[in-house]
Amino acid sequence: MPRFEPFAGLRYDTDVTPLAEVIAPPYDIVSPAERAVLAGRSAYNAIHVELPLPDDALKLDRYHRAACLIGEWERAGVLRRDDVAAFYVYKMTDAAGGEVRSTTGVIGALGLDEIGGGEVLPHERTTPKPKGDRLELLRTCQVNLSPIWGLSLAGGLAEACSEAAAHAGPSIAANDDEGVLHELWPVTNPGAIEQIAALVASTPVVIADGHHRYETATFYRNERRQANGESPGAYDLVMALIVELSEEELVVHGIHRLVAGLPRELDILGALAQHFEFVDAPRDVAALPAAMLEQGALGLITPDGHYLLVPRPSVEAASEADLDASRLDVALATLPAHELTYQHGVDHAAEAVAGGRAQIAVLLRPATVEQIADTAHSGRRMPPKTTFFHPKPRTGMVFRPVPG
Repeated sequence: MPRFEPFAGLRYDTDVTPLAEVIAPPYDIVSPAERAVLAGRSAYNAIHVELPLPDDALKLDRYHRAACLIGEWERAGVLRRDDVAAFYVYKMTDAAGGEVRSTTGVIGALGLDEIGGGEVLPHERTTPKPKGDRLELLRTCQVNLSPIWGLSLAGGLAEACSEAAAHAGPSIAANDDEGVLHELWPVTNPGAIEQIAALVASTPVVIADGHHRYETATFYRNERRQANGESPGAYDLVMALIVELSEEELVVHGIHRLVAGLPRELDILGALAQHFEFVDAPRDVAALPAAMLEQGALGLITPDGHYLLVPRPSVEAASEADLDASRLDVALATLPAHELTYQHGVDHAAEAVAGGRAQIAVLLRPATVEQIADTAHSGRRMPPKTTFFHPKPRTGMVFRPVPG
């Protein structure tokens, strides 16, 4: 069963710098423009080490610049190491749209298992992605900068985390740019630590977000083991946020598909009509997701209008799984060679078509929590980029030193 342990975190001293000025989104969803905004917000913003830049004046590459910054911040008291090992209960509260939704989990050190080995399970296939960048950053800084996100099948984990937080004193809190409140409670009570560790250890952990970081950490573990005569160390684990796999704790969005590079003369609508029945769609793009759920359809955005795509029986029969991503894969396989990219957010997908970056955008309904659990238990994987969990944990709430 999964190994899950407390650790002594490296955290911002909020008496020195406000937490809201130094937290950042996960590195892989930050655009160059967003990075510039975050970097300008504070010289101590986590983005300076999560997505570092080289320092030509000091002749430092980007990785050594990040390592130097972490050392400088710690010497200056901007970052402080906790005196004792702790679990860090983490709560994200989103009140967008008038509906308050909270996700409560716990950050700890998760033992590295070969993916699919039974203790840690993937839930979707990954797209090819260079791991050298994250690996070199980990090698040089020897710090887990951002947590992977794991889902626990253990009922009662959210309640145990909330109870532990209630007895841990005031939270360290900050709002992000989207208005999501992020709260952190260091938990050092031995009874609470034992209860949380036992709950996480009782069932496999499903990776929700961070497959590449998990694989990178595993490669680093193997590398350090070989260099250290197979001696165990902090590199045998990776920082992870573990959340109970339940409807109450998770908000899952779909990740949409942008298609470009198709021949200009191709009748795209005609090609898709072999696989889907076209149904009238709302003129307002923002109304498409609700209509998709009502009609059991995918959404289609073209330069000339919007449509609902109801899968034909032949597509349902050929789909690998009961998922819109699988249904669309059947149709895309019959199209001429094209470029496929992934986009979260209906408005961003529509902008891509309007701006000419995509010929069409296909909107997908989100996978359900039940589908995620069933897929993991069965040993199968969803197609790449099937799920987008919201909100995203912030980098900078806590770092985990990983001495090699």
